[in-house]
Amino acid sequence: MRMDKQELEFILQEGEGFKIEFKERLSNVDKEIVAFANASGGRVFLGVNDESEVIGIKITNKLKSEVQSIARNCDPSIEIKLERYEEILIVEVKEGKDKPYRCKEGFYMRQGANSQKMSRDEIVEMIVGVGKIRFDELINKDFEFPKDFDEERFRLFLKENNLSTDLDTKDILINLGLAIRKDKKLLINNAGTLLFGKKPQKFFLHAYLDCVLFKGKEKSEIIDRKTFRSDLLDQLLSTKDFIKRHLNLRYEFKDFEREDKYEIPLRAIEEALVNALMHRDYFFKGANISLFIFDDRVEIVSPGGLPKGLDKEDFGKLSVRRNQIVADIFSKTPYVEQTGSGIKRMRLLMKKAKLLPPKFKFTSFFKVTFKRPATPQATPQATPQDGLTELEIKILDIISKNKKVSRKNISEMINIKEDTVKEYLKKLKEKEVLRRVGETSAGYWEVIGGKKVIGKNKS
Repeated sequence: MRMDKQELEFILQEGEGFKIEFKERLSNVDKEIVAFANASGGRVFLGVNDESEVIGIKITNKLKSEVQSIARNCDPSIEIKLERYEEILIVEVKEGKDKPYRCKEGFYMRQGANSQKMSRDEIVEMIVGVGKIRFDELINKDFEFPKDFDEERFRLFLKENNLSTDLDTKDILINLGLAIRKDKKLLINNAGTLLFGKKPQKFFLHAYLDCVLFKGKEKSEIIDRKTFRSDLLDQLLSTKDFIKRHLNLRYEFKDFEREDKYEIPLRAIEEALVNALMHRDYFFKGANISLFIFDDRVEIVSPGGLPKGLDKEDFGKLSVRRNQIVADIFSKTPYVEQTGSGIKRMRLLMKKAKLLPPKFKFTSFFKVTFKRPATPQATPQATPQDGLTELEIKILDIISKNKKVSRKNISEMINIKEDTVKEYLKKLKEKEVLRRVGETSAGYWEVIGGKKVIGKNKS
């Protein structure tokens, strides 16, 4: 399919990425061709600068011949296709079938939106693993488009991240690296399945996120549990809601504006979750990502440990993407501020909150641990909302409106188990913000300092 105005506008808006490179001139184009051949293929747009501005290039038979000659002189030679669109020459490079490829400057590999020179160990690893491809790049032969594709979710993603276009869905998916066209049929890869499939777990049973709230400091008694079997972006949002329900919350007022302050910065935990979803080893079957909340800590555990090519000494300094396409899509969202800066940002956020830095452990799993601060005891005289979770505040709000409300009623109103309600009522009594008057069915609940607590609840 030939380039048209709509597709070009979308590509320029999207910018450089794992499969797109802009170059003003012909210099060093051999590095880009080799890097794409060693990765998953891609396109070089000659006549476009790094700011996504079309400056144009004089397209002659001589220029085309030079580009073909550069590709043939790579070792082994690389097959390319040339396409002209106005003053832009598009060089399409297919994924090589005889990796690794090199140019006169050496071996290069596509890393995010850049072409990086490969180290000796990376070259050896590629030679040993010829034919082996990243999980997210594999075509999902069982995925039926459009039957298994969530069009509504995909369009919402485009809208929320300002990727507006009139292009056909199929063309957008191809440009984002989520699909290929073969024999007039659209084939979705594993990244497309995980991100925009209606039911990703239909194809990958292990690609879910399990959230558990434990009583105490050990995995002995479960208070609340939610398992999210949905696309990766929804898993992130749903897990954030679970965390907000169970972490202690206080409010600060600045210039008459209320700011929610959680005991652990939500942005730090979000960074860890995004890291887990982007970089877990999806080849690792029989294991899933887990979030555990204990009385003294929050843990996020994902299968796979450190990706190959990243040593413990370089952890937090260098970035290696295990799932290039998944990471590329996440990088277009507000959840990824800057590629490769997540670990550093977690540490800075915890330091700013005057908390201990997160701990990282690498085995065949990757674990991040956030230490929870000591929970203050709320009293009517002190600010009673301090040390309460969002869920506890909701329960107090319900009780303040109906002092004879039952555990069952509370359970139904906020969609949690009755045993979980029982545990939270016990916690509220221990925090001295709630008491029971009378032990029989004629008894009732009394919120201590009622309006002081409820008056600052979330609406």
